Amino acid sequence: MIGDRIRQARLAAGLTLAALGEALGVTHTSIQKYEKGIMTPSSSQLLKLARACAVRVEYFFRVHQVELIDAEFRRLATFGKTAQDALKIKAVEQIEKRVQLLGFFPQSPVLRFGRPEGLPERVRALDELETFANRVRAGWKLGLDPIGDLTDTLETLGLLVIVVDEAHPGFSGLTATARTSDGRSYPIVAVSSQWPGDRQRFTLAHELGHLLLADRLAAGINEEKACDRFAGAFLAPNSAVVQLLGPVRRGIEWQELSALKHEFGLSMAGWLQRARQCGVISDAVHLALWKRFSSKGWRKAEPGHPVPREHPRLFEQLVYRALGEQYISESKAAELLGIPMMRFHRERQLESVDAAAYQ
Repeated sequence: MIGDRIRQARLAAGLTLAALGEALGVTHTSIQKYEKGIMTPSSSQLLKLARACAVRVEYFFRVHQVELIDAEFRRLATFGKTAQDALKIKAVEQIEKRVQLLGFFPQSPVLRFGRPEGLPERVRALDELETFANRVRAGWKLGLDPIGDLTDTLETLGLLVIVVDEAHPGFSGLTATARTSDGRSYPIVAVSSQWPGDRQRFTLAHELGHLLLADRLAAGINEEKACDRFAGAFLAPNSAVVQLLGPVRRGIEWQELSALKHEFGLSMAGWLQRARQCGVISDAVHLALWKRFSSKGWRKAEPGHPVPREHPRLFEQLVYRALGEQYISESKAAELLGIPMMRFHRERQLESVDAAAYQ
């Protein structure tokens, strides 16, 4: 068991046998023997292993196993199998903690994820995704206003959102099912912690589209294009686009797009696309604006302050809820949060705020 954990931690950290051996002051053969269970590392070596792989020592002894099944990556060809395996291990490490935490509650504190009622059984054209997205919002009682915290909204609905530290440009998103050793299963979506908030939000909505549109698209409809259309319509519904931009426009100002970007968490480029899709601007106007947009270099980096990144908060809230209900101990809470006990005590008593801020 420890051997499997060592291998998983090494792969997730992107370390070779030789590199990890050098960090521990042992040969790559010794690391190989640790991973195969032929040798057992000492307590001091485990500490070094934990530091080198950026995990806590408890990780090596965790017995709650989770398997990722039906993992589907949105990726470029450069994001190969080795990189995919490493990312899945990073995701599993977070999922195990969440699944373990949920197991402490007598009744699950979150809903079981499922498609909302009233969705069309078949989507025969991309334009039909406008109605589809509206029905998703209605079924989940989200209204038509901007969704301020998309991660929190999806997690409350039972979807595990995993934010992984992944800088590889070839990674664009992941959906999968996490299956536990006792047969429970949870749908998960993974995005990168290094992306700006608007890209995270669009990716989350895009991956949600894959989950909701599975087996519903008519033959000939490209699934990626359908999920892109759903994501835009889910984040910025047709009625909101028409109301805020007007029914017909001959042009749109950049300041308008920038303001809407920060209100809805959808990029300026995304808003240009939504204006075209909702008939606010013609294809010709969209093309002209897009050429000007591209000439400014905004396709790579849009102007102004970035949209704040998404941060899953439900996990931390549930840790403290479980502690308050005495389902877990302080030490278990600190372990789940991945912080030392002294820091946990300070944060529990709200003593971690920098006093200098008030001077």
